[in-house]
Amino acid sequence: MSQQISDSFAEQLKQMRAETLAQLRAQRGGAVGRAEAAANLRSTESDDWAQAGSERDLAFAMDERESAELVAIDAALKRIADGSYGLCLDCGVNIATARLHANPTAMRCVGCQEKVEKTGGGMAMPSL
Repeated sequence: MSQQISDSFAEQLKQMRAETLAQLRAQRGGAVGRAEAAANLRSTESDDWAQAGSERDLAFAMDERESAELVAIDAALKRIADGSYGLCLDCGVNIATARLHANPTAMRCVGCQEKVEKTGGGMAMPSL
């Protein structure tokens, strides 16, 4: 992959990272941590225990999804830095540029991703 294309994906990923961090801050009510956000949520819960529990579960699920997205973005930026971005982690072939445009954090080619999903492995998040 050319440096110009890698730089373009890096900018896209950095923008995605900034947007995800902004969403997390907004969900938490500013620059508060996860524990403080949970305490704030408990203090503002309504008398309807079922609704309050559902709201809390939704907030935590959204937080987990966005946290996982940050891990995937950071892993993609690391692959750009080490020159392995755009190569399938399983088979080593080039990931189609169209796939990377649709999902800049893609770690696998379509064929390998389908195999992972069929075996129930899901999309494992790489460690940094």
